[in-house]
Amino acid sequence: MTGIYAQRMNANVVVLGTDNVGKSALTVRFLTRRFIGEYGDIESLYSHNVVVDGREQTLNIWDAPYSQSQDLFSESLMCEKRVQWADGFVLVYSICDRASFNAITRLIQTIKTSKDFLSFEKMPIVIVGNKRDLHHRRTVLSEEGRLLALSADCLFYEVSAAENYHSVLMVFHGLVNHIRESRVSVKRLAGIKGIVKSMSAVFARRRTDSL
Repeated sequence: MTGIYAQRMNANVVVLGTDNVGKSALTVRFLTRRFIGEYGDIESLYSHNVVVDGREQTLNIWDAPYSQSQDLFSESLMCEKRVQWADGFVLVYSICDRASFNAITRLIQTIKTSKDFLSFEKMPIVIVGNKRDLHHRRTVLSEEGRLLALSADCLFYEVSAAENYHSVLMVFHGLVNHIRESRVSVKRLAGIKGIVKSMSAVFARRRTDSL
C-alpha cells in the first residue's frame, strides 16, 4: 500500500475548558469550517478525517464538559478515564477571562498526575487562548499563555474561532504532529529498553556460566 493511506493514524483528542471559553465553537469550527457562537453545556464525541503533512489522520474528538462542582474523587476518576482514552488534549481558555486561564494550570496538573500514575509516557497537550478578536476586553496577555505552555512543556496558540478557521486548523495540526512525535519517542524508548534488557540477560548468563 502506498500514499497517504499507508500512513493513516488514529488519535483520540479531548477538548477541555471552563464555561463560555468557546471550546465547542473551536471544535465545530475545525470540523465544519463554520462558526456557531452559542452552545449548551453538552458532551459530544466526533470523528473526523484530516490530512496533515500529506498523511491522512482520523481524529476522535471528545468535547468534554468542565465541572467545578464535583468532588475531588469524582474529578480524579473522570480525569483518569479521559487520560486513559486520550492521545492528546486541547485546553482552551478565553483571553477575556482570567479565571478560565487559571483553570488551565489546574487541568494540566490533574492530567499529568493521572498520566504519571497510569504510565511514564508524556501526554501531548496544546493550550489555546481563544477570542483573540475581543482584544479590547483582554485580561490575559499572550506572553502569559506562552510562559505557561513553556513551563508545562505544551504547545501554545492564540486564536479567534469566530474569525479565523486557519488558526483553528493549526491547533489540531500541531497536536497531531505532537502526538505523532510522542509515539515515535515511545517506540524508540521501547526499543532501547528492549536492547538493554537483552544485553542484561546476556551478561547475566555470562556471569552464571563463569561461576
